[in-house]
Amino acid sequence: MPRPLGELEDSVMTRVWKWNRPVTVREVLEDLQQERSIAYTTVMTVLDNLHQKGWVRREAEGRAYRYEAVSTRAAYSAALMNEAWTQSDNPAAALVAFFGMMSPEQREALRDAVRMVQGPEETPAPQNPTAENPATENPAVENPAAEKPAVENAAVENPVGENPAAAEGETGR
Repeated sequence: MPRPLGELEDSVMTRVWKWNRPVTVREVLEDLQQERSIAYTTVMTVLDNLHQKGWVRREAEGRAYRYEAVSTRAAYSAALMNEAWTQSDNPAAALVAFFGMMSPEQREALRDAVRMVQGPEETPAPQNPTAENPATENPAVENPAAEKPAVENAAVENPVGENPAAAEGETGR
């Protein structure tokens, strides 16, 4: 599992992730120097350390290297969250506490993420629609759905997107 990056490692990786291309020590140095005074050898050491830890790969270019991120910032963040969660003696309580710290926007992003992972909820279509619809069995019961065309009813009765005109057992997909 990944250990959290130190402050300088994070600053360097932020640039590598942001640029999303192989970078040189000089490029990172020049960008970092806009914020603070830092030596070339310091940046070179940090990138070498990140390479040894497996965060970046490097390719020789003349006498220098070009460094490229091995994974995304999102994957790094997810790995850190997973590591913290699995270290808890009560993972459910840790999640509840974490969710309690979230803003409404973050909770909405979490709901969106859960929906993406789970996929659309599929409800099975009834096997014998006439047995489940008393209006079709008893003509005395009013059936407003019977007055609509079958294509309109398919969208309501068939949320999975199956083809209601397909032969039984076929989904039409």
